[in-house]
Amino acid sequence: MSKIKQIRPPAVSGMFYPGDPHTLEDQIANFIQEKPNETTVVPKVIIVPHAGTVYSGSIAAAAYRTLLQYRHVIRKVILLGPAHRVFLHGLALPTVDQFQTPLGEINLDTQTIQNLVDEYPQISISDQAHAEEHSLEVQLPFLQKVLASFRLIPFVVGEATQKEVADVIETLWGGDECLIVISTDLSHFHSYDEAIKLDTITARRIESFQGELLGDHSACGRIPLRGLLQVAKHKGMSIKRLDLRNSGDTSGRNDQVVGYGAWGLFEV
Repeated sequence: MSKIKQIRPPAVSGMFYPGDPHTLEDQIANFIQEKPNETTVVPKVIIVPHAGTVYSGSIAAAAYRTLLQYRHVIRKVILLGPAHRVFLHGLALPTVDQFQTPLGEINLDTQTIQNLVDEYPQISISDQAHAEEHSLEVQLPFLQKVLASFRLIPFVVGEATQKEVADVIETLWGGDECLIVISTDLSHFHSYDEAIKLDTITARRIESFQGELLGDHSACGRIPLRGLLQVAKHKGMSIKRLDLRNSGDTSGRNDQVVGYGAWGLFEV
């Protein structure tokens, strides 16, 4: 008798992105097709925002469209996003077999997940950390749309050192078959002009691999970002800014905006 698959259902479907599969698929397709691909090489890492798709979807798409030409090559996705709902030490993985969205189910790499929990003291199992976390969930429909078939290793990242995150990323680096996704928004709830100033500083620090200079209010995903940038600097990677805007550009309201950026990182 086969084991019944354990599934994490969508928590923010119908709120952060459309709950109807046809509407969601059309929306993402429109974002992806909005502009031509700006890279000739597929990135090893993408950094993408995680707000509601009406706010940050077009910015995220700037990175996701670069994966289309590699859609049959990438078979594993390492996804790291910050914890918004629970206080968490270290990095948390779930116990489930699949994550579900309106576009279907995504299989998790359960064997690797178990191995990671056994090997690294900074990694724990916490379904609670994943249950309502949107920073990971909003990336899933994009991945489902641009990739053919892949297994997922999803981390909710809480309080962790740069080295603790970097060690995990380094272990999972892999080859062309493995994509790393860092989910983060930038500044929160400043005026439009102030957000541009703050996000420009953050962007420069990201682009110069200075993760240790990312302050507490620079990016909600600064902890996974710091670890990623340490690895990227060590490997001598190149980085390309694909988009940098804020919710004032996409939603029209300019008094309390949230900043969004998209980058691709490439192995030289």
